[in-house]
Amino acid sequence: MSTNNGNKRNALGRGLSALLKDNDTVNNTPTETVSKEVEAVRSINEVLLENIEVNPFQPRTHFDQEALHELADSIKTQGIIQPITVRQLSQDKYQLISGERRYQASKIAGLTSIPAYIRTANDQQMLEMALIENIQRENLNALEVALSYQRMITECNLKQEELGDRVGKNRSTVNNYLRLLKLPPDIQAALRDDEISMGHARALISIDNFGLQLSIFKQLIEQELSVRKLEELVRDAMEGTGKKDASKQAKEKNKDPEIANVQQKLSTHFGTKILIKADNKNKGEIKIPFVSTDDLNRILELLNL
Repeated sequence: MSTNNGNKRNALGRGLSALLKDNDTVNNTPTETVSKEVEAVRSINEVLLENIEVNPFQPRTHFDQEALHELADSIKTQGIIQPITVRQLSQDKYQLISGERRYQASKIAGLTSIPAYIRTANDQQMLEMALIENIQRENLNALEVALSYQRMITECNLKQEELGDRVGKNRSTVNNYLRLLKLPPDIQAALRDDEISMGHARALISIDNFGLQLSIFKQLIEQELSVRKLEELVRDAMEGTGKKDASKQAKEKNKDPEIANVQQKLSTHFGTKILIKADNKNKGEIKIPFVSTDDLNRILELLNL
C-alpha cells in the first residue's frame, strides 16, 4: 500500500519536472546526484547582463521608454522582484525567453547582473513560451496579440483550436484577433499606437471595400467617434452601398485565379479595392479607386508620383 502511494506522488509531480526536463524521478536518482544543469534550471541564478542576448522571437516590438524608466526607478529601490527566464546557449552565454522589460530596465538602472531562471528549450519551444508569456502577462495591445497568435499558428504549426487551448481562449476570440490582420496598414498602425480600440477595429473589419474602410476610419479619427457611433456609421454605409449583384459575384467567382491573386496583392499594397479586368487576349485594365483628395495623394505616394 505504501509503495503505491509513493508511485502516485511521483506521477503527480511529473508535470513540473517534465517541463524542466528533470528525469530524476523516473530513474529514482537521489537528489544529491542531480546534474548541475538540472539544478540550474530549478534555482534562481545571478546572471551578468552582458552575457544575455535578447530573444529574437520577442513579439513585443515597442517598449514605452517612460514606463521603462519608471520600472528602472522601482528596481533601484526594490530590486528585481520577479526573475527573468533565460536559456543557456554556452557556458557563459544566455538568451532571454521572457522578461525583456525587466532586462532593459535593469540596464537603465545600472545593474550588472540580474536574477534568472535558467532552462533548456529548442527554438520552437522558446518561441511558444515567449509568445504565451507575453500574451498572458505583458499586456500587449490588440495588434501585438494578433501578430503573436498568427506566429504561433504559422511557426509552431498550431491550429486555431490548439492555439486557443495554449492561451486559454476560445476559438471565436482567437479568430477575432486574427481578423485584425486583414485591416489596411493605416488602421493597423492606429490600433498598434492605441489611437483606436479593438472595438473600433472590429467595426471596421465588417466593411469589405478598402476605400470605404479608410474613408470611415479617417472620419473616426477626426471626430473621435465612440464604438457605438462608429458601428452606426458603418451600418448606414453598408446599407447604402448594398451587396454585390449576382452578375458581379459570378464574375468574381469565375475570375482567372492568377488575375485574382494579383488583384488581391495590389489591393493589400494600396489599401483599397483594386479591380483588374482582362479579356481572352490578356488585354485589360487596372482600376484604382479613391474616396478623397487625401486618399488620391496617398496612392500617388505609393506610386512614387
